[in-house]
Amino acid sequence: MRTVTLIVIAIILISILNPFYVVKEYEQVVITQFGRPIGNPISTPGLKLKIPFIQKVHRFEKRFLEWDGDANQLPTKDKRFIWVDTYARWRITDPLLYFQRLRDERGAQTRLDDILDGETRNAIANYDLVEVVRSTNRTPNEGDTLPEDQDVLEPIKYGRDKVRAEVLRNARSRTQDLGIEILDIEFKRINYVEQVQQKVYERMIAERKRIADRFRSEGEGEASRIRGEKDRELLRIRSEAYRRAQEIKGEADAKATAIYARAYDQSPQSRSFFGFLQTMKSYENTIDDQTLLLLSTKGEFYRFLKNTRE
Repeated sequence: MRTVTLIVIAIILISILNPFYVVKEYEQVVITQFGRPIGNPISTPGLKLKIPFIQKVHRFEKRFLEWDGDANQLPTKDKRFIWVDTYARWRITDPLLYFQRLRDERGAQTRLDDILDGETRNAIANYDLVEVVRSTNRTPNEGDTLPEDQDVLEPIKYGRDKVRAEVLRNARSRTQDLGIEILDIEFKRINYVEQVQQKVYERMIAERKRIADRFRSEGEGEASRIRGEKDRELLRIRSEAYRRAQEIKGEADAKATAIYARAYDQSPQSRSFFGFLQTMKSYENTIDDQTLLLLSTKGEFYRFLKNTRE
């Protein structure tokens, strides 16, 4: 009975005093005694032992941590104001130094705000706007610019990656004594301030309109060329048709004349009738219902009329 009692008392004491603690896979621990760190940081997972009430466990992350900065309005070297929004990834490399200098993650985030925002501001101020917003010297796509503006994109010497690398390098040098390491930093968003945005949009609209006018002008020129070719082709067809029509008429007249000639040569009566027809045709072409005709007794028409009476 006494043994059971002792065991129960021991369990109660252990539960109250709680001398054990567990270090997880993604944790690293610093033990303090009366507020001062003792021993080396513990990074191996498992069940550990401490002195109750005297020693305290401080847990820190092994995993990568996130820093998300606020968007700031920053000036470039050529005095252009832009909004720059950045984010970074960092980790705790020395838990003891981290605890001594920053105490906890909240203190680390505050310190990173000062370092990363400051280095970003300094780097942006050292480069022109074109170096910050572009990464490469790309060639404009066909149709993006007019032929005379193929060199409209100003060449860059450094680019945004160079600016980002400079921010990262300078920030790392300032965090070496804090027990942390900045793994990477990126520009999440770069944009013009509101006053400049409208001018940029107007310039973009003007450029698009200029390119559209060029295409429209080229289209109108092509349409005029096609219409000119159509008119020339139509004129050629009409000319060919008129020439062919005249040839057909000439051939028909020649055949008619040949027929008239053969008929005229057949007999005196035929020649007389043929002459009558020709005379009638000439009168038809020269006399209308308002014409007063005086006939001579020696005229051909009078002779035909006389012969018909006989």
